[in-house]
Amino acid sequence: MIVNIALLTVTDTRTIDNDKSGAILVEKIKEANHQLIDRKICKDNKGDIVKILKDWTNHKDIDVVITTGGTGLTGRDITPEAVDEIADKHIPGFGEVFRTISLKTVGTSSIQSRACAVLSNGKYIFALPGSSGGVTDAWDGILKHQLDINHKPCNFVELFPRLKEK
Repeated sequence: MIVNIALLTVTDTRTIDNDKSGAILVEKIKEANHQLIDRKICKDNKGDIVKILKDWTNHKDIDVVITTGGTGLTGRDITPEAVDEIADKHIPGFGEVFRTISLKTVGTSSIQSRACAVLSNGKYIFALPGSSGGVTDAWDGILKHQLDINHKPCNFVELFPRLKEK
């Protein structure tokens, strides 16, 4: 099943041309035969992030929103707070599993990540770190499997509202 994904990079410093983490996710989305519906970059501004997320979760053709950046502990990192503002349900296991996977690649520095996931308006939002290693860990260790209808015993795709409409 093709999953329709929107990708948001949250950063004060990157552009589409030098957004390495976003580029990695674009490639992984393509490799999984999913469809990238939209891609944006926005500054670390909570109001701007919330507006984009709300627009995308109200878009009928988007199943999943992935953000990269703004999940750390320093500076203007505000993505989890923006995601929290529109969350209907939190998926706490996502952050826990991500940090467990990340522990193998960055050691105890994984504790500094506030990667998280929520449901909003029936859509999944996954907030990933801005590092290329972080997005690779999240995709290869979690999303690649959970966004695959064939992954058993269960997966996120089985819960998509558009499947229930058929």
